[in-house]
Amino acid sequence: MTRGFVIMAQDTEKVSYTKCAKALELSIKKVMPNSNVTIITNDMLPYGNLSGYHNDWQVYEVSPYDETIKLEADMIIPRSIEHWWDILNVNDVVVSTNIRNFKGELSDCRVYRKFIDENMLPDTYNSITYFKKSETAKLFYTVVKDIFDNWEEYKAILKCNPQEEVSTDWVYAIACHIVGVEKTTLPNFTEMSMIHMKQYVNGIPSEDWTKTLVYEVLPETIRVNTYTQQYPFHYHIKSFSDKILESY
Repeated sequence: MTRGFVIMAQDTEKVSYTKCAKALELSIKKVMPNSNVTIITNDMLPYGNLSGYHNDWQVYEVSPYDETIKLEADMIIPRSIEHWWDILNVNDVVVSTNIRNFKGELSDCRVYRKFIDENMLPDTYNSITYFKKSETAKLFYTVVKDIFDNWEEYKAILKCNPQEEVSTDWVYAIACHIVGVEKTTLPNFTEMSMIHMKQYVNGIPSEDWTKTLVYEVLPETIRVNTYTQQYPFHYHIKSFSDKILESY
């Protein structure tokens, strides 16, 4: 069975996700030198570039691996997560359901989760998703595609702002609900989580944490306000990738 990390990197006019993905690849190779890593750019998409998040469902077909961990581009992996594979493969699909603050503490912040709570959906974060080539995973991504394609129809039966824009987190939550949370999540495996550097998760004055927290980016570690980062680090501020590439 081949195993590998896949990073979706569809550049926009404002953001070079390819640059973020390269920084993520370097971080993976640093802590897990033998890992397989594939960066998926616009020209590699089997159904063409459908614009940003709408490409996400294509990851099932485009992944060259039997087992895949899909990662959002604006992350780094500060320590080995190699042992995750043998835990995650009890399911055909596992979408992460936990986040942490920069201190490494599990977060119960609900500020960004109104859509999830009002619709009583599973509290999923697509940023870290495991899947293996299987009928369940194929179904899951077929549902993901359907939700993206028919968002207006889904939105009409959901509790939300009529102008609510589709997001990958919302789509994954709905897909997990449809396919079955028992088939698509492992909520007790809390180590499958990320440091989420959003404002209210971390109790900081603004969304740009790089301007309010002290951080160090060193070749061997990243520290934020003296806390060494031990989990996948979703830095959120895309320009932070420059700091990572400079260090690595």
